[in-house]
Amino acid sequence: MKNDKNLGIEIHKHLHELGLETPFKIGTYKESDQMDIIANSFKNIMQSLGLDLDDDSLKETPSRVAKMFTKEVFEGLDYDNFPRCMNLENKFKADEMVIEGGINVSSMCEHHFQNIEGEAKVAYIPGDKIIGLSKLNRVVRFFCKRPQVQERLTLQIQAALCYILETDNVAVEIRAIHHCVKARGIEDKNCWTTTRKLGGSFKDSEVRNEFLNSK
Repeated sequence: MKNDKNLGIEIHKHLHELGLETPFKIGTYKESDQMDIIANSFKNIMQSLGLDLDDDSLKETPSRVAKMFTKEVFEGLDYDNFPRCMNLENKFKADEMVIEGGINVSSMCEHHFQNIEGEAKVAYIPGDKIIGLSKLNRVVRFFCKRPQVQERLTLQIQAALCYILETDNVAVEIRAIHHCVKARGIEDKNCWTTTRKLGGSFKDSEVRNEFLNSK
């Protein structure tokens, strides 16, 4: 996958101006620097729980967790990893809604570090620019790969795509299960959450209904 650090920095600045950025200090997250820190910290957590890290099943767990956090689960904290999303001239003058559904959402709740799992539906109405369909998936994935709350995640995806497509006519809907609700606390295993952000023409009732009722 090709990345675009410069576009990532532009998106970061845009989200910061909108008050939508994740609360983190940009530039401090580098996987090469953090592996040992995370591994040692998680080792302390495990030992405080009374786990025996001399056991062959547990002794590599701290390094496994460090690798998972830095290389997989939280790679969206580094804007060097922002996907290349070059927009293209809308030469054929497409003007009908482009909808992509069933986009995988796999993130982590920033309150309890429990999984968020579900699907996103993203749509835009082409203006002067279009982008490749896979870029919609990649933008969703990037913002999932950080500690999140679903409301902010939805707004970040929508704002980033508005910036890239140079239009407000972008809509995002996410439906997800939160393991901080399912596996702890209230332990409601059948509860799901839906969040939406509709911009531009999607606020019109007819366009809104077309998006919400699309399969």
